[in-house]
Amino acid sequence: MRVWDIEAGLLCNSHLLGEHREIHAIWTILTENKKGYSHHPETLRWKGKLLALYNRHETVVAEMIKRGFSHKSSLKKELATGSKMQSVFVDQPAKQQMILRNKRCKCKL
Repeated sequence: MRVWDIEAGLLCNSHLLGEHREIHAIWTILTENKKGYSHHPETLRWKGKLLALYNRHETVVAEMIKRGFSHKSSLKKELATGSKMQSVFVDQPAKQQMILRNKRCKCKL
C-alpha cells in the first residue's frame, strides 16, 4: 500500500494507476471507518489529512487523463477535510525515488 510523494508525472503507468487504486482504498477506509488496513502506516499518515489526499487524487487523475486514461471514480469533495498538506512520510521522498529506481520500471527517475 503506497501513495507516492513525488511528482505524478514521473511515475510509470503501472505506478500511477496503482497509486490511484491505493488512494481510493485509503479514502474508503478513512471516510467509511473500514477496518481492513486501518492500522497500516500508509493509511495512518492520512488521518486528519483528507484534503491533502483529495488533492493528491486530483493530481494523479490529471496525469491519468493527460496520458489518455479515462477516470470515472471521483472522491466526495465535501469529505475532504483536515490539513491540505502531507508532512508525514513512511519513506522520505528521496528514498521513494530510490525505491522506484530499483524497481527498474519505466518511471522517469
